[in-house]
Formats: sequence, structure tokens, C-alpha cells
Amino acid sequence: MAAADTPSASLRHHDLCSRGIRLARKMRSDVTDLLDIYVEQQGLDASISVAAVEGVPAAAAERWAEQTGTQRLLDNLAAYRAFRVLLAQMLEEQREQLGDANGELGPALAAVLLQVSAFAYHLEELLELESRRTPAEEGSEPPAPPRLSLFEQKLRGLGVLRELAQWAVRSVRDLRQLAKHGPGSSAALGLADSQ
Repeated sequence: MAAADTPSASLRHHDLCSRGIRLARKMRSDVTDLLDIYVEQQGLDASISVAAVEGVPAAAAERWAEQTGTQRLLDNLAAYRAFRVLLAQMLEEQREQLGDANGELGPALAAVLLQVSAFAYHLEELLELESRRTPAEEGSEPPAPPRLSLFEQKLRGLGVLRELAQWAVRSVRDLRQLAKHGPGSSAALGLADSQ
């Protein structure tokens, strides 16, 4: 019997999926609160339309139903690694612009950044349990953010936070699907199985 098929591996897989779902729900809630703070402190209209932001992975996936559990984990991991870099850039921009006067925004951004980092680590654990090698992060240094005007930075930040909220929802869906199937399951997980 393969290690991924043992009862202890199945229990660990289910536990990791359950904890991941709770983490993603908490992150979604905190990102929603952060969006409210961000819009208010940046002086933006909450209904403003933001075009797709370069470097921000889209949560919407074509043929989501046809993805394997491993592919879902890899997509999630790539997204949260990208969000970790983008949120760190946003936090740095806030510190440069506002210094110590950034009120609630700086601590809220830092808290969400910490959650994103923890969730990425959690996804790496799940991938290891799936007997898949965790892909290395692209380069050790994040690319320098593009030179944007202050308003463009605000819009980019809004786009990042909105997409992160969508990823938190997708992550819950993905982890629910993974929890229904045992570790090492590489079969396509269909929408027919979703709740």
C-alpha cells in the first residue's frame, strides 16, 4: 500500500483540508474587512471598476471541473506566492507614503500578508502529502514593482485585494473537493461532486 493511501495519511489529508478551509474562510473575512479600510483610507469609490492587474493571478479558471486535485493545489500555491509578493509591495508602498500615520491600513495589510504566507505553507504541506514535489519559488528576489502614479498604485492595490478575496473563495471550493477524495488522488474532480 502506498504511503499516500494509509489510514494515517488519509486522516492527515482530511485534517489539512479542513484546516485549510477554515484558514481560507478567515482570510476571506479579513480581506473583506481590509477592502473596506483600504477603500476608505485611499479615498476610492468602492464600486470603481479595476482592470486586470499585471502579476495578479485570476481566480476564475477555465475547465475548473476538469482539474486534478494536484493541479488545483499547484494553482493555489502559485497564486498565494504571487499575492505574498504583491501584498509585501503594497505594505512597503503604504509605509513610504504614510509612514507611521497609516492607521488601521498598515497593520491590517501586515495581518493579511501573514495569513497569505501561512496559507501558502499549508498548501505546500498538502502537496507534500500528495507525494508531489513542491515547486520552487521563481527567483529569490521579487521583481521590482512597476513605476506607477499614486492613483495607479491605489487602483492596483484595490485589484490585488479584490482578486485575493476571490482566491479565498476558490480555495475553499478546491479544498472541499480535495477533502472528498483521498491523498494522492489525481483523477479529475468534477463539479458534480461540488456542493
